[in-house]
Amino acid sequence: MADSLPTEFDVVIVGTGLPESILAAACSRSGQRVLHVDSRSYYGGNWASFTFTGLLSWLKEHQQNSDFGDESPAGWQDLIHETEDAVALHGRDETIQHTEVFCYASQDMDNSSKKIGVLQKNPSLVISSTLAKPLDPACLSEETHSFATSYETPAKDTPKDHGEILLEVTDIEETQAKEKHGDKTCIHTLADRDEDEHKPIVDDNTGQPTSNRITYSQIVKGGRRFNIDLVSKLLYSQGSLIELLIKSNVSRYAEFKNVIRILAFREGRVEQVPCSRADVFNSKDLTMVEKRMLMKFLTFCLDYEQHPNEYQDFIQCSFSEYLKTKRLTPNLQHFVLHSIAMTESSCTTVDGLKATKHFLQCLGRFGNTPFLFPLYGQGEIPQCFCRMCAVFGGIYCLRHKIQCLVIDKESGRCKAVIDHFGQRINAEYFIVEDSYLSEETCSKVQYKQISRAVLITDQSILKTHSDQQISILTVPPGEAGTRAVRVTELCSSTMTCMKGTYLVHLTCSSSKTAREDLESVVKKLFIPYTETEIDKEELAKPRLLWALYFNMRDSSGISRSSYNGLPSNVSVCSGPDCGLGYEHAVKQAETLFQEIFPAEEFCPPPPNPEDIIFDGEDKEPEVPGTNNNNNSNNGQTGSP
Repeated sequence: MADSLPTEFDVVIVGTGLPESILAAACSRSGQRVLHVDSRSYYGGNWASFTFTGLLSWLKEHQQNSDFGDESPAGWQDLIHETEDAVALHGRDETIQHTEVFCYASQDMDNSSKKIGVLQKNPSLVISSTLAKPLDPACLSEETHSFATSYETPAKDTPKDHGEILLEVTDIEETQAKEKHGDKTCIHTLADRDEDEHKPIVDDNTGQPTSNRITYSQIVKGGRRFNIDLVSKLLYSQGSLIELLIKSNVSRYAEFKNVIRILAFREGRVEQVPCSRADVFNSKDLTMVEKRMLMKFLTFCLDYEQHPNEYQDFIQCSFSEYLKTKRLTPNLQHFVLHSIAMTESSCTTVDGLKATKHFLQCLGRFGNTPFLFPLYGQGEIPQCFCRMCAVFGGIYCLRHKIQCLVIDKESGRCKAVIDHFGQRINAEYFIVEDSYLSEETCSKVQYKQISRAVLITDQSILKTHSDQQISILTVPPGEAGTRAVRVTELCSSTMTCMKGTYLVHLTCSSSKTAREDLESVVKKLFIPYTETEIDKEELAKPRLLWALYFNMRDSSGISRSSYNGLPSNVSVCSGPDCGLGYEHAVKQAETLFQEIFPAEEFCPPPPNPEDIIFDGEDKEPEVPGTNNNNNSNNGQTGSP
């Protein structure tokens, strides 16, 4: 039971986000006694994934600004001794702000939608406290919700290496209904389809209304088919997370699908970007001269360190300026900058070359793509590491709130925590996710923000013969002062949305509210799903069924010295960052682990079952040729 936990641990970890989960697995694997708790009712924190109805419940919690977990008073102040101090932890999650929800799908009033209790007559539901003026970035860290639900109708214009044996590449039928099993023992990547599936096709019926209209009640009925991520990321096939998954054998708990298409948005249209040698020479969008120019530049990027004379004079220049000096056409410059390097125009030449090289090195390991996406959503990854921690003896408690850290006045070290039951739990080391720290502890911290949008649409942003492809697109900034927006489109075979729909994630660094940052891109790529007549050009775009905007706190890159009054044996993990990959989370987890346990290996490979010796089987083996019937089994290895 949660109210009768053991009172002695080596490590107590508060929060089940990805860095904390990796640390929990590493500590448990090294033989430490680990208690891993979270006041939320789900794993992952801001790295979590939700079904559609689960996401609506999550939104309701944030709109009400409610505390997670049991709020019954425990009187923990009375449990602090005279020789001790206490550092209170935060009781509620304030990392999500400016949530706005719009529904454009028609309202088919059946029992399912009535049970949900929302969107019954209005074509749009907005849950927000919309600000009249653009926000200053510094203002985004303040809580501005009104916690009221209001209804309004939006305007019509609104919005593998060959030697790799640990990862298995398989094909599946596009229409296969795959059930999710919690005890998977290997990791699969769903291989690319035939090349002709990638070729754009022209829909001859763009002027005809579709006969398969998606209603809101259908979305609600199929809500369990959705796995909607709070944070949108992809795994680089040569990235640190893939290496960690393979090394630790956590990969056996998950499956992955290839991200087949890298797209570009240029001159108002979406097109596929050729990345590999085969793609470049098969592309019909590039002239023969452009193909040679692009291949020459990409070949240089793979070993640019060996040719410093090629870029030494441009180190102080931006990468976009450097590309102009390489005699690349504007079309190729756009491809390299926004779809291959995936950097801002202002990034330095060296950073741009480094990003391009990393992209190219990731091609070919698990197919003709640099990226993988986890089936059932990003929220699977933290849970995989939690499972590893539990396998090696870690104890887990959700809905279990930690009230405070107990500090020994004499040593200045944290010696225990007190939970919401008033139980004191002792440990040597403590790891806390940033969102649990109080305002007093974080008073000097300057947080950044991430603008996020989650969309449900009825078709892909680039039609092909196959409707089961994952795409990533970078939309460059439209005007000065705006940021490039990363768009990830997921199909139903990723097990993140119902058949006949697509799940689209938009992400950028915040300068205003999420809706203000992202709505212009949404309008460029999609049209609202309405019953009104729309011209053929607009109807060619995917239609928007449902949209969510929100700002998420970015606590990455904050130094430990920014926090007030933290003891030396208390470490802080950050939430998700704005980057595409998982490098920051993995690096942070490994760095903190090495600081706490410098003599231990970080997430070593699991023991071979054949090498495990059970109690009573550790006697010396017999000398060959001898016969001892009484001990004939001693020294033999067993498997669990």
